[in-house]
Amino acid sequence: MATAYALAHLRRAPIHADVLEYLERIDSTLTPFGGRFIVHGGAVEVLEGTWPGGVVIIEFPDLARARSWYHSAAYQEIKPLRTRHLTGEAILIEGVEADHSSAQMAAELR
Repeated sequence: MATAYALAHLRRAPIHADVLEYLERIDSTLTPFGGRFIVHGGAVEVLEGTWPGGVVIIEFPDLARARSWYHSAAYQEIKPLRTRHLTGEAILIEGVEADHSSAQMAAELR
């Protein structure tokens, strides 16, 4: 089973009390699903194209637990604190196994 990630690309917006409450409460929603922040709004160095906003990446043991976290009652309760004030995209994505090879992937696609 591959590690999975919740990734959010959030546009910059003024800090609102609701967003601060969201930040204060999100950690406790992650714990039951093995989630942990690996990127949380750090500096973005744009190498190609444009990138307005910031990035958040949360790691989960697998895609099933990432989905369960997102749809959990605890997360759904706080999600509007973020979505009412910050715009952006959020996705869940499955990672690759430790022995992943892009050359092998290309060979399989041929």
